[in-house]
Amino acid sequence: MKRILTGLGLGVFALVALAQDAPPAFEVASIKQAAPQPQGRMMVRMGGDAGRVDYASVSLKDVLARAYNVKRFQITGPSWLDSERYDITAKVPDGVNPDKIPVMLQALLAERFKMQVHRETKEQSVYALIVGKSGPKLTKSEIETNPNAKPPIGPDGRPMPRGGRGMMMMQIGGPSGTAQMKATAITMGTFSDMLSNMLDRPVVDQTGILGNYDLTLDVSMEDMAGMRKIAVPPPGAGGPGMEHAPAEGGSAASIFTSIQSLGLKLDPRKAPVEYLVVDRAEKVPTEN
Repeated sequence: MKRILTGLGLGVFALVALAQDAPPAFEVASIKQAAPQPQGRMMVRMGGDAGRVDYASVSLKDVLARAYNVKRFQITGPSWLDSERYDITAKVPDGVNPDKIPVMLQALLAERFKMQVHRETKEQSVYALIVGKSGPKLTKSEIETNPNAKPPIGPDGRPMPRGGRGMMMMQIGGPSGTAQMKATAITMGTFSDMLSNMLDRPVVDQTGILGNYDLTLDVSMEDMAGMRKIAVPPPGAGGPGMEHAPAEGGSAASIFTSIQSLGLKLDPRKAPVEYLVVDRAEKVPTEN
């Protein structure tokens, strides 16, 4: 009898150890294809409280960026990774640290979309976003200077999560052919992501500047053309969004010149860039 009890004890211990090694998974998750949005406007939400994921009208590139801690430009795969939109809600199990959400998203993508990925590194041309000789000329967001300040309202009408990556609005058009970028509570990392969508190569944040800032830039329509074509929001936790609206005139300027007014500079360089390559993915997720 003593030998049997010992064997049972070892078996239970092995099962407990196996459970501890298993990657965490969402308690329950729902993925649905998102409803079409009005023409010329794209509203995306990547939010949720500490125990819940609440994403609306996201592309798989948005989710992959969050799951694997990469920028959107680092993700390569089928073109529909950008165009197809999904609503995703999921509950984090009680007692599981929200820091595990990226790992749980990876498992969810593999399960529902049969997704397979790998990483590879390539040397390529980039723009480094750096601080100019005179130093940065940035306006800290109120959420940085006032702990009681209310977070900005996103394009979906919901407050942006505190500590997120900010929100960008673009006003495009106008009689003088100008475009204006307005950012609220945005990080330099998110700003670099937005610039990557506008320019001919990735933009890497090398400013070393932390925190959230409010930015305004007037640029030429040519510089905005790339972003207007993609018409997608910036990636990342915090659910940044983007909206198109007519601009009110002003003087057109190159994005390279406009950035200098912020005490920043785009410096062309060669750098190794890591890519997340999607080898396989199904467009329609399996049923909830």
